Amino acid sequence: MAKFSLPTLPFDKIEALSRMHRILICVGVFLILGGGFFYLIYMPRSGKVSELKTNYEEIENKLVKARASAKNLKRFWKQFEEAQVKFRLALQLLPDKKEIPNLLEGISNSGKDSGLEFISFRPGQEVSKDFYAEIPVNITVNGGYHNLAMFFDRVARLSRIVNILNISIRAPKEAEGVLNATCVATTYRFLEVPEAKPAD
Repeated sequence: MAKFSLPTLPFDKIEALSRMHRILICVGVFLILGGGFFYLIYMPRSGKVSELKTNYEEIENKLVKARASAKNLKRFWKQFEEAQVKFRLALQLLPDKKEIPNLLEGISNSGKDSGLEFISFRPGQEVSKDFYAEIPVNITVNGGYHNLAMFFDRVARLSRIVNILNISIRAPKEAEGVLNATCVATTYRFLEVPEAKPAD
């Protein structure tokens, strides 16, 4: 079996070289080793370090934004709760379709309780707006001045929004002390979803 032997460096030949040649050989060996280290080990790891540094900066920026959002979270929740309260209040002031008959009955009862005689009470055509609809009611009543004032006051105190518009009052000659009044009581209802307008 053949024996395997490691190659030996020719020290005797190196010793025969001049000092300048030996320095150049050392510098060349150093450059080869240094270049190999630089290109094979340092450069790949340097690129990885740069990539990790970029990722770290991105994550840190996200963290800063997340902390800022967390600080504002309480304020946003407070605004949300305030908006919910306002929305519930709007729903109380603007009844839905099911509550309109009760509201109209409340207006009618306010007139009767005020001592007025209803000549006519005619709900008009509903008019859709952005998020609510107007429901006008044409009213004609007979009664005294104080009875009219009491009626308008009671309507103003209803829990729902009712506006009295186009008031016209006249005193018939045949009935002394009795006034004949016409007006439009406009109430409103909340539109939860956009409702289709009737075709022309």
